[in-house]
Amino acid sequence: MSAPRIALADDQALVRAGLRALLEGQGIAIAFEAEDGAALLEGLATTPVDVVLSDIRMPGTDGIDALLRLRARGDATPVLLLTTFDDSDLLLRATGAGAQGFLLKDAAPEDLRDAIVRLAAGETLLQPVSTGPVRARYAFHATDAPREPFSAREVAILRLMAGGYSNREIARSVFLAEGTVKNYVSSILEKLDTRDRTRAVLKAITLRVI
Repeated sequence: MSAPRIALADDQALVRAGLRALLEGQGIAIAFEAEDGAALLEGLATTPVDVVLSDIRMPGTDGIDALLRLRARGDATPVLLLTTFDDSDLLLRATGAGAQGFLLKDAAPEDLRDAIVRLAAGETLLQPVSTGPVRARYAFHATDAPREPFSAREVAILRLMAGGYSNREIARSVFLAEGTVKNYVSSILEKLDTRDRTRAVLKAITLRVI
């Protein structure tokens, strides 16, 4: 296929300029730039692109709000969100809203280009998150240890959960039925004594399960 055409959304002009220079040097065409989600949606209404590359955090209409509105109006353009680990609680929200990919802001330039090309080809990319910063921010006591040991399969699913994968995406990745993955997730939450996926991931990281 020909080089993808993308829409670039970030509230910082210098960041947009840097990304434009980087991507155009790698053969990626920038159809238009937007300083927030509202401008992104306005641009997409008249200028179709192959992939949307957007910061997840922007003032006003942020990346997730823009994604929700884009999907609500029936636009299935693949969306790649740039994020930092501090956005870990947003990854699950964004996946549910219809994002096809996440990439950490410290990713290598070639990884960014590869992600855009892959999304344009219809693939999904959800990069596993770094665990070091989480262990530095959260702490659990020995009494918080898992109720039972984790199987290798559960650890693999936990890692995918940490990368923001939905049950359906996990199922495709590990070649299981979605219902089976749902059962695994329920078992993981029970073992970690948590009610939500984000807290389970944080706890699994700090307890060095993953």
